[in-house]
Amino acid sequence: QYSQNVFSIINSVQIIEKNAEPEKTLLTYLRRNLGLTGTKLGCAEGGCGACTVMVSKYHPHQNRIIHYAVNACLAPLCSLHHCAVTTVEGIGSVASKLHPVQERIAKTHGSQCGFCTPGIVMSMYALLRNNPQPSMHDIQEAFQGNLCRCTGYRPILEGYRTFTKDGGCCGGKGQSNGCCLTYGHTQEHVNVSRTDIQTPSQKLYDQSEFMPLDPTQEIIFPPELMVLNKQPQSELRFAGERVLWIQPCSLEELLELKATYPNAKLVVGNTEVGIEMKFKNLLYPVILAPAYIPELNIIQNTQDGIQVGASVTLTVLGDVLRAAVKKLPAHQTEVFKAVLEQLRWFAGQQIRNVAAVGGNIMTASPISDLNPVFMAASCKLTVMSKGTTFFFHVQGSKVVAFHDLIRNTEAEYFSAFKQSPRKEDDIAIVTCGMNVFFKEQSNIVQSIRISYGGMAPVTVLATATCNRLLNRQWNEELLEEACTSLVEEMSLSPSAPGGMVTYRRTLTISLFYKFFLNVQHKLSLDLRKESCHDRTLFLCLQAVPPGHNSDDVVGQPIMHLSALKQATGEAIYCDDIPCYENELHLALVTSTKAHALIKSIDTSDAMAVPGVVAFISAKDIPGSNMTGPVVYDETVFADDKVTCVGHIVGAFVADTQAHAQRAAKAVKISYEELQPVIVTIQDAIANKSFFQPVRSIERGDVAQGFKDSDHILHGEMHIGGQEQFYLETNCTLAVPRGEDGEMELFVSTQSASKTQALVAKALGVPANRVVCRVKRMGGGFGGKESRSTILSTVVAVAAHTVKRPVRCMLDRDEDMLVTGGRHPFFGHYKVGYMNNGRVLALEVTLYSNAGNSLDLSLSILERALFHMDNSYNIPNIRGTGYMCKTNLPSNSAFRGFGGPQGMMIAESWMSDVALSCGLPAEEVRRMNMYKEGDFTPFNQRLDQFTIDRCWEECMQLSDFNKRKDAAEQYNRQHRWTKRGLSIIPTKFGISFTAAGALVLVYSDGSVLLTHGGTEMGQGLHTKMVQVASKTLGIPCSKIHITETSTNTVPNTSPTAASASSDLNGMAIYNACQTLLQRLQPYKDKNLKGCWEDWVKAAYFDRVNLSANGFYKTPDLGYDFETNSGRPFNYFSYGVAVSEVEIDCLTGSHKNLHTCIVMDVGKSLNPALDIGQVEGGFMQGLGLFTLEELRYSPDGYLYTRGPGMYKIPAFGDIPIELKVSLLRDTPNEKAIFSSKAVGEPPLFLAASVFYAIKDAITAARAESNLTGPFRLDSPATPERIRNACEDKFTKLCPPADPGTFIPWAVQV
Repeated sequence: QYSQNVFSIINSVQIIEKNAEPEKTLLTYLRRNLGLTGTKLGCAEGGCGACTVMVSKYHPHQNRIIHYAVNACLAPLCSLHHCAVTTVEGIGSVASKLHPVQERIAKTHGSQCGFCTPGIVMSMYALLRNNPQPSMHDIQEAFQGNLCRCTGYRPILEGYRTFTKDGGCCGGKGQSNGCCLTYGHTQEHVNVSRTDIQTPSQKLYDQSEFMPLDPTQEIIFPPELMVLNKQPQSELRFAGERVLWIQPCSLEELLELKATYPNAKLVVGNTEVGIEMKFKNLLYPVILAPAYIPELNIIQNTQDGIQVGASVTLTVLGDVLRAAVKKLPAHQTEVFKAVLEQLRWFAGQQIRNVAAVGGNIMTASPISDLNPVFMAASCKLTVMSKGTTFFFHVQGSKVVAFHDLIRNTEAEYFSAFKQSPRKEDDIAIVTCGMNVFFKEQSNIVQSIRISYGGMAPVTVLATATCNRLLNRQWNEELLEEACTSLVEEMSLSPSAPGGMVTYRRTLTISLFYKFFLNVQHKLSLDLRKESCHDRTLFLCLQAVPPGHNSDDVVGQPIMHLSALKQATGEAIYCDDIPCYENELHLALVTSTKAHALIKSIDTSDAMAVPGVVAFISAKDIPGSNMTGPVVYDETVFADDKVTCVGHIVGAFVADTQAHAQRAAKAVKISYEELQPVIVTIQDAIANKSFFQPVRSIERGDVAQGFKDSDHILHGEMHIGGQEQFYLETNCTLAVPRGEDGEMELFVSTQSASKTQALVAKALGVPANRVVCRVKRMGGGFGGKESRSTILSTVVAVAAHTVKRPVRCMLDRDEDMLVTGGRHPFFGHYKVGYMNNGRVLALEVTLYSNAGNSLDLSLSILERALFHMDNSYNIPNIRGTGYMCKTNLPSNSAFRGFGGPQGMMIAESWMSDVALSCGLPAEEVRRMNMYKEGDFTPFNQRLDQFTIDRCWEECMQLSDFNKRKDAAEQYNRQHRWTKRGLSIIPTKFGISFTAAGALVLVYSDGSVLLTHGGTEMGQGLHTKMVQVASKTLGIPCSKIHITETSTNTVPNTSPTAASASSDLNGMAIYNACQTLLQRLQPYKDKNLKGCWEDWVKAAYFDRVNLSANGFYKTPDLGYDFETNSGRPFNYFSYGVAVSEVEIDCLTGSHKNLHTCIVMDVGKSLNPALDIGQVEGGFMQGLGLFTLEELRYSPDGYLYTRGPGMYKIPAFGDIPIELKVSLLRDTPNEKAIFSSKAVGEPPLFLAASVFYAIKDAITAARAESNLTGPFRLDSPATPERIRNACEDKFTKLCPPADPGTFIPWAVQV
């Protein structure tokens, strides 16, 4: 007897799904079947949290209702039988009533593009359902599985701090002495200092307005599910197209089924199998779901430990162990503590809530976090198959049933370590568990177990080393022996998968040394000290200058206009548009070779997949196959030759996305490989593979400058690329209109006009037949400026061919593969300087890795050259730039557009000069800085130069000198951790072309505003409404912006280069002025009237109430031949101080403090501007310390999702962060004296990089190494560890280049 229906309740509505498809995830079901589009798809691998929902179920073994957050992108629909699901739509809406969780993230400015917001809201909601008064620590833990690319996280944490025990508002409204506003509240090392706030109106938000949280008002668990759950359960079976899903009820049934289907996979959380089926293209025809089997959910205390069932989730395991640690004496719980420490950094909360202990063991991952601990602790594993029970030995048709965690005895010491690129939610590089047992009352080793993950295809025990250490005293000699032995035993081939070979080998001995010190410390004291940093979030605001008119909306911290809709999931993104009646889905077919001729394409298997309609390729293009943003050097579809892995060869169109993707995987392409395959900048230099032209800028007499210098130094630096990682991947919906070749496109793009032009070119129709519409983007950062068209043209051609609407939203792995990112740069420099650190002459050569087409690479290289001086006045300077043509997907625009790369090289030689002179870096930087009225290398005069003011304020705000003394003191006292400080200025040139706007006034007085800029979270529409409101003198509520479209404002510039507020603001201002002139006569006639009266009077008098505005940046233009002209309209300035602490043994670092002072002119909206500063800074932090794109020597990208590619998470924010906007710096060159703010702050994160370099300098001094050294960006743990040379690194010398093929290369 078994059931074939899934019965669940979603947002209080009963859902019965007959014959559910086992391969369908909850996310697809919510979005496509139920039309609940608030839950977003960000990565499809449980790594970003955009799809978080809350699941509630009655847990028979705990006899209570449990609520937990899950990733809907991994949760199979079949696993939700008898569960209640709550999505972001189910807790509140703008239309009816907001939930406090939704209200607070919006009002505290924690939602910019809004794509990650519903997931963050649901993580917080699930936390509050379990704990209505959480601590700040609980909140940070709840967010470990959520990513955001826009905000820099601080406003989200700051907003949600109001829910904590003592973080909320006391309701005193600042009147009484004891009010929380007057004192600021302190709580578990977390305090917020708000300076410069005199009156409540000058805060970014008012906490007293928030709705209180009332836990009694939450939706109750559906009683009908309660009843069903208490009845005896029957087996469930679902047969899909390719997979049979069986959910047995007892251990007997499970063993029976496993004997019948020996190859069946057991799935509890689907966090591993789901990923294998999606990304590794594996198919498991039978899946057994043992999640509800009572015997597999038990947790029993036995005399020597705890017995845990294999289906117990990691969250439950953590709760049980925490309880045991509280209860039992400390020496008995060492293993438990080690498991808890590993669980703390194990994936994100959403994964831990569903992933089972048994699955974790059986996955047998080489880098498993827990297996080394279990192995070192000699845990017992019970393995069953039909009729027999084993311990330990795991073979084919058996089921893991139980798992015993062992308690420790007195003389036993246990530690576990995990080293990963990012602390939270990251896969390990090396993990280990170490356990030593001493003879009574001595320090002589009786037994020792050391196990490692990440050093072999499976978790391994270092048996030889352990045997050598038996009966030895725990002292320095034992340490020497252990290290030499581990180096031999834990060897790795230099081309081992995962790369980082030297680092991994060094880690095995560094981590043993940590264990050695731990144990030595405990043997002498027998106690343990833990240092724990909690985040302190600081925020300093710009006070609104006195005399500011409160009716004037410009300069007020107005909330992002869509923030509330974003927090409730009601904001519509491209893929949220409801499906058309006969719509089809598209999947790309991409090249697997970096440089090859296409011999043949066999689509016969692919066309046999159910639901497939057509295969589209180059021969289906009605217009031209040539495309490209500036020059037409690319193709829509590869014709006969592919020039990178990920080159688009064709596309399948089918009835569902799953069918289209299955067809794309089934196509067979045969290639003839071509040589050479050029992947890295070094390859390109060797093969002289460059795009033309070569650019150079020169000023002064460089040769003479070098002659006059006291010293000359040479150096080089490589700066890695960066993936934009907008949370919403590229998406296009193309709707053919069926007459005259008309087509309507809904696209997630920063460049509607470019999309229109290139689609028209591919379709062979004039541009007036194509309309491109953009409502909003879930982030862009430059990645949707030109590369979004590679998808739009394909989708448009497909829609034209099949004459039906076609939609495609790329999966994260496809998006990362085909779109390219920030240009990697390699810089070589020669600097001439005096003894006092004054730089006289500089020669720089820059190489950028452009990829397989030109795209925007020339402009990017030019900007890098314009910024090669950063903020320093070098009298004699020459810079030359080359664009390398390589077999990688074309790199493109990304926030900063070459500027950060140019400035990073400048800071590199600056720090080398300071190290060579033995002078403090901040003095050398200050001495070389520009002054008001100086000229740049491209002969532009610096007016209104505020960098020295930013510098002074930043030094003061950060207490630089005091901090520096404290760091030096700390470094004298600690050998294996070091602190470093750095202060870095930035000068960023702002210039862009032109913009248009259209303002329509309707007869009821409401205003519809359209302009050429697109909204991607930066708050452009909000600022534009503020500008129109101030100009027309009417409240913001009367003004509305619906979308950006090519049929309202034509020929627009892309929304890029930070200048969209400047340009579109001026265009709107001009249009509004025209309207005001037309309305003036009616105002004069009726002075007592209001806006509506004047509009009505003008309307009856037949006055045109629509006006278009246009603005172009005045006298721009620069000539490289003559080095004359004005490349920039003005500059934005900023300075940042950062302090870090590095662990010299593992290479990890902590961001202790950052202080930013930014000149944004007179801010149009301080809340949005501070959001941009923090968001830009965090992206820079990723660029310079975390994010590493890893390519194989054949040009294949390994890092294609959040699992392998790490953007900053909640835990990466500096523990103390202060942001201040410089006051009284009006900028007459832009709208209402404001300044551009999008890109300039990104480079300030270099202060973290150079603080790390400062700390490494202190570590190297311990080994008597002084002077300049090379540190490439990003400063990953691997690079930091290898730069801190010591006795351990000497034991693991790297293999000689050329003697092996590395796993990954530096592109």
